[in-house]
Amino acid sequence: MPGFTAVSLVLLTLAGQPASVDFTRDVRPILADKCFACHGFDDKTRKAGLRLDERDGAIKVLRSGAMAIVPGHPEKSEVVARITSKEPREVMPPPKFNKPLSAREIDLLTRWIQQGAPYVPHWAYVTPRRPTLPAVKNTRWPRNPVDVFLLARIEKEGLAPSPEADRAALLRRVSLDLTGLPPTLEEADRFLHDPAPDAYEKLVDRLLASPAYGERWASPWLDLARYADSQGFANDPDRTIWPYRDWVIQALNGNLSYDQFTIWQLAGDLLPRPTPEQLVATGFHRNTLTNTEGGTNPEEFRSAAVVDRVNTTFQVWMGSTLACAQCHNHKYDPFSQKEYYQIYAIFNSSEDANRGDDAPNFLMPMPGRERDYADLTARLAEKRVLLQKEIARLDAALPAWLASVDRAKLPKPIADILAVEEAKRKPQQKQQLLEYYRSQTESYRSLNAEIKQLEARQKQLAASSPILREIKPRPTHIHIRGDFLDKGDLVQPGLPAVFSQLRVQGKIDRLALANWIVDPRNPLTARVAVNRLWEELFGIGIVETSEEFGLQGELPEHPELLDWLATEYIRIGWDTKALLRLLVTSAAYRQTGQVSDELNRRDPRNRLLARGPRIRLSAEAIRDQALFVSGLLSRKMFGPPVQPPRPSFGLSAAFGSGTDWVTSAGEDRYRRGLYTRWRRNAPYPSATTFDAPERTFCSIRRIRTNTPLQALVTLNDPVFFEAAQALARRIVSEVSGDVRARLRHAFRLVLTRLPTEPEIDRLAQLFEAARQKYASKPAEALALATKPIGPLPAGLDAVELAAWTVVGNVLLNLDETLVKR
Repeated sequence: MPGFTAVSLVLLTLAGQPASVDFTRDVRPILADKCFACHGFDDKTRKAGLRLDERDGAIKVLRSGAMAIVPGHPEKSEVVARITSKEPREVMPPPKFNKPLSAREIDLLTRWIQQGAPYVPHWAYVTPRRPTLPAVKNTRWPRNPVDVFLLARIEKEGLAPSPEADRAALLRRVSLDLTGLPPTLEEADRFLHDPAPDAYEKLVDRLLASPAYGERWASPWLDLARYADSQGFANDPDRTIWPYRDWVIQALNGNLSYDQFTIWQLAGDLLPRPTPEQLVATGFHRNTLTNTEGGTNPEEFRSAAVVDRVNTTFQVWMGSTLACAQCHNHKYDPFSQKEYYQIYAIFNSSEDANRGDDAPNFLMPMPGRERDYADLTARLAEKRVLLQKEIARLDAALPAWLASVDRAKLPKPIADILAVEEAKRKPQQKQQLLEYYRSQTESYRSLNAEIKQLEARQKQLAASSPILREIKPRPTHIHIRGDFLDKGDLVQPGLPAVFSQLRVQGKIDRLALANWIVDPRNPLTARVAVNRLWEELFGIGIVETSEEFGLQGELPEHPELLDWLATEYIRIGWDTKALLRLLVTSAAYRQTGQVSDELNRRDPRNRLLARGPRIRLSAEAIRDQALFVSGLLSRKMFGPPVQPPRPSFGLSAAFGSGTDWVTSAGEDRYRRGLYTRWRRNAPYPSATTFDAPERTFCSIRRIRTNTPLQALVTLNDPVFFEAAQALARRIVSEVSGDVRARLRHAFRLVLTRLPTEPEIDRLAQLFEAARQKYASKPAEALALATKPIGPLPAGLDAVELAAWTVVGNVLLNLDETLVKR
């Protein structure tokens, strides 16, 4: 079309477009992805003096005299001219940026400018306000406000919710979600035959009260805390910090409110008269890596630990990737490098210093030995009082001893000290003389020896756990380009200015930071927390990028619901069990996970929640479930990490010990996955195969994968195969009768529900084929039935057990077994 420019052609298309462009939904994501790297918050890399992340910068007159954005006039706006240009030297974004704008994006930006180029603050930086419930047509379906918000969206999309899941499926789903374990047959029978209208609610309350609840919900928190039983880096030596892991479990089971759960971990040591639990809780930030290899600079790695604490704190509690500001002003979010090091200054006054001893530590009694430890501690205190009295008596008589002692009868080092004039004796000489004098008395020697014996016994009954402890603040400078040796301006503790609605009075230390984080006016903390709980239950958070609520993150799929949940969490006093109860008793959660063809086409990722969650179980739940249904799982809680079977490779960490271990004996071999020793350089293989992180750094969410290795683990890993053998023995010992009766029992053990007749037919054929095969191969049958689980129980047949092991192995590998449906 001769005579028309590219801008004119764009403007000609505007008349037929929808009336309104939403800045948050339509425009900011484009600017953040395509423009802010060169025209955003970071003034050091800003091009042409143009700032597009705020309106004042976008509409000002540039040095060239042009205006990037002229509100209401796209034809006068340099931005539109540049994004529609065909000249490589003129077009924006530049070709070398490799992020060209699509025709739709150009259209959205142009129409937004024509409509006045309105800016609004980033949704996540505005304190949530409690929204009103939307109107819905199907008023009978919602069970609580969660459903109302979801139903309004479902109806808007022209869809309808799915029917409620059958009782057996719902029982298994909520049991796995709240405790990480499937139900027992007794629990299943109790619920399936309970006619009370509140039977499901009573079930939820029982599960929330179960000790297994804390174990299940501790795992994702330990990912956030980057918990491990080793120090990291090349040699990766052991670290004793399991009392922190146990504290997390106990805090969750005790339903410690999330605000206190936060404060204790970030600043428990700064509370008035902190309790042992509050001190151990500060182990959250002692999970940082330490490097004690020869030739390393301790200050470099102490600084790295402080950096990690800054980054982790803001990722975990505020869903913000602050790490970008370590080297320069953040390119996308309004966090400056100066603000980064003001936060660094808050964490720069803890006593730990990468010395290799994990000090400071707090001594805690071993689980089950609390009374013995308390008695021993009391006896120690009594003996120490007696020793101090004896020392006072002896020291009072020291002048008389000095006056009468025969130097010829003294050891030469002591006689030499006495030969020195008293005023000229060095402190160490005075101490050496005093110790010798005291040791000549039987009462002193006896008390001293007894105290040392009690102290040795006390160490056997206790474990030390690293904690935070405040010292005099170290001076903090900006690190130029993140280099701890290249110091810039001196900074004082402070917090990001973008959260202007929050005010901190007085000294800004870790306790002030923790209170600032859980301030109800903080726009991010409650949103991030409820989104994480939602993600655990439904598979995807309302904000899918649960690690990133900033400008680079995804928008919430249900923003009003997210804000309602955030304000509700605060309203109920940060009560996590109450919020989980609200979610799992909703009609949305109770829907069947079966997917119709239309729903699969319209919403394949279940973002609308028009059906129930159907997602693969976590690494811990897959292993724990196999042990549980087979009858092997130990319910022992707490204590030092255990070492279940794992492959041996004969490898060693660089400059360190071997990566293999000796399998734990007895019930420790069958503990829940939560208690498995977690070594950063060699994490438990089956766990990492099912997407557990190595925990070198904070891991906000686990991205589920699907690989052939996973099938190899559940089919062949010694733990899973032993579970299949144990399941076989359980089937045979618990049910007498024909094969089909045993198959029904086995199916219920694994999947809670009864099998269909075709399912029984196929499993019966499998059993019979396996029995015929191993009847002719007795040696193979014996091996299959006994390795690695152990000798045959009296009266049981190897061929039959081998065949049932094959059936058990198949049941443990069913898709339905490995997913929550």
